[in-house]
Amino acid sequence: MTTLSQTKELFRRADAVCFDVDSTVIKEEGIDELAKFCGVGDAVTEMTRKAMGGSMTFKTALTERLSIIRCSREQVNKLITDHPPQLTPGIRELVDRLHQRNIKVFLISGGFRCIVEHVATQLNIPLHHIYANRLKFYFNGEYAGFDESQPTAESGGKGKVISMLKEQYGFKTVKCIEASSAFIGFGGNVVRQQVKERSSWYVTSFGELLKELEKI
Repeated sequence: MTTLSQTKELFRRADAVCFDVDSTVIKEEGIDELAKFCGVGDAVTEMTRKAMGGSMTFKTALTERLSIIRCSREQVNKLITDHPPQLTPGIRELVDRLHQRNIKVFLISGGFRCIVEHVATQLNIPLHHIYANRLKFYFNGEYAGFDESQPTAESGGKGKVISMLKEQYGFKTVKCIEASSAFIGFGGNVVRQQVKERSSWYVTSFGELLKELEKI
């Protein structure tokens, strides 16, 4: 594992920074909020907990949770209107600073593109810099599944997207900040012990990252 000082140096020199969205860029878990809104919150929260514990693949957990929720297009739109995702304090300033330094910013999420697009728009992140799962609906707006071909629908999907970005853009250093696995761990909304242990740099506020950028 890289040391703390090496990780900080890599972050300062990064060509691109990728952010996880749920419990990182936003305060909540999008799928849990959608489940609550559709009246099946408890069942889905339990399934999310199992998925985080690694007892099933991400795709299986996503399929099972969505088969409980079975949200319509109308419900998803109403959730975004009535309960828009809440940005984590400091993220707007951090993304602005990264953009000022001409560092590309991407959002990579196991959540849903329709919600992540709303977040990206608030942060001035181009929509083609989003990698997330796509919900599918029948012509009458009823739930029809999700696009299983997206890399973010698979376990390890974020790593695949980062490899793709390096190939596509020629990035040498890409740093990923998330609440659910290693790289730079983020615990500002939820503390997951395994993430804390596996991260070479663990932060609890975006201000810590902003301070590091200011050193340049």
